Amino acid sequence: MTHPRAPQQRATVPSAAERAYRHLKRGILEQVYPGGMLVSEGEIAEATQVSRTPVREALLRLEAEGLVALYPKRGALIRPVSAREITDVIEARRLVELHAAERVWPQRHTLRPVLAGWLDRMRTAHAAGDLRALMEADRAFHAGVVEAAGNEILAELYHRLRDRQLRMGEASFRLSPGWAEVALTEHAGQLAALDGDDPQHWLDTVGAHIDNAATVLRTLR
Repeated sequence: MTHPRAPQQRATVPSAAERAYRHLKRGILEQVYPGGMLVSEGEIAEATQVSRTPVREALLRLEAEGLVALYPKRGALIRPVSAREITDVIEARRLVELHAAERVWPQRHTLRPVLAGWLDRMRTAHAAGDLRALMEADRAFHAGVVEAAGNEILAELYHRLRDRQLRMGEASFRLSPGWAEVALTEHAGQLAALDGDDPQHWLDTVGAHIDNAATVLRTLR
């Protein structure tokens, strides 16, 4: 007796606007398109093989996220990272992450293995010299705490903040000698705090890591 095959799910193909958005956003975050650069709709359309209409849609999304400033008939200016932006992003991150860290303390034994997995990936990426993988694992480590707090609105806000900091973060990992080792050590300290019974110590390790990252970013300006 034969059994009917389960229907195969087709992979979702991103729209033209989504392709243009992903291309340009990744280029901005990885500084392929550095701050202060003016890009035209035509350049992006050619690079992504789409028409100008979806490129405009992508640029409007990026403008809403604070990554570009649009100039009619000229194109989009990649917004440079300013000292004020660093301060604002770090302050907002501190508010969100410390709130989340306080909320997740009762479920710390569930959260710990998730964070430990991301820390292992950070170590592997650092040993291999893979900066992109290191930064992605670092981002996921922090996001794991925020998402575990269970507030979807704060989690969405946090992801936008991390996108804004990603441009800054690449500079810190690439240009600041020893910062990767410090970040790894401080994340390990956070895991150790989750093993303890002192919630204030846990909050202190989270806050200190954010503050140290802010110090490095300001030094690189």
